[in-house]
Amino acid sequence: MATVKEFRNSIRPNWCPGCGDFAVQAAMQRALGNLDLEPENVAIISGIGCSGRISGYVNAYGFHGVHGRSLPVAQGVKLANRKLTVLAAGGDGDGFGIGLNHFMHAVRRNMDITYIVMDNQIYGLTKGQHSPTSSFGFKAKTTPAGNIENSISPLQVSLAAGITYLAQGFSHDVNQLTELIQGGIEHRGFSLINVFSPCVTYNKVNTYEWYKEHTVNLNQFAEYNPLNRGAAIAKVIETDGLCTGLIFKDTEKPVFEDLVKGYQDAPIVDQDLTLGQERFDRIMAEFA
Repeated sequence: MATVKEFRNSIRPNWCPGCGDFAVQAAMQRALGNLDLEPENVAIISGIGCSGRISGYVNAYGFHGVHGRSLPVAQGVKLANRKLTVLAAGGDGDGFGIGLNHFMHAVRRNMDITYIVMDNQIYGLTKGQHSPTSSFGFKAKTTPAGNIENSISPLQVSLAAGITYLAQGFSHDVNQLTELIQGGIEHRGFSLINVFSPCVTYNKVNTYEWYKEHTVNLNQFAEYNPLNRGAAIAKVIETDGLCTGLIFKDTEKPVFEDLVKGYQDAPIVDQDLTLGQERFDRIMAEFA
């Protein structure tokens, strides 16, 4: 039986002391251990940025890709080996900036992967520029007079695009975050867990204390139904996106892999892909 310890390795994270990403790593490892998964059956695909380093800090298969491209790689890995539990990870700039187009298409495909975004409203690795989720008026190195762009709402975008599992956590609450990540992994379909993960070095506005003061836990709304997309959209708007917990879940939408012809047969990793002369000639004849 697997435990959280099996998902720990000897590599010491080089995040700044106090970075919210430490809690995300811990929650991810706890969730994987709670699900009794084996490290050799888990793949973590990450992009560029401080949070992109997480694929090297968890004892599992890891792939550190290029900026904004974690989701295409993760989808390819899942299609090649459906036996793997595939997680993608990155930051708000990686996922909702250069990677936004890939994110939208991953949502609509509803492939069975879990995407964890560490949202700190700033580009930390490149020393403090504003990001797609930085609020209007936010002052950073690239916006010394205040950000004049409206911030993107990952939650509203996800719900509008048809996501089937949407949750949002906060690095201060590792227990809730563990439950949300675990729920995302268990869900068959595309899952997004957006995490408020404060940057203690470059973002002096959206701090731990700021989030404690401004966020609301959806568990406090006894009447809230996370199975209702309309109610989810309304609650996200009502809380200005500053809510934590399970926001929406849909178990009816078909999973992409189930619709791919031949996918339920032997996965690519178990197939003989040797290209002999006869097979080559047959392929060439198809395009003649």
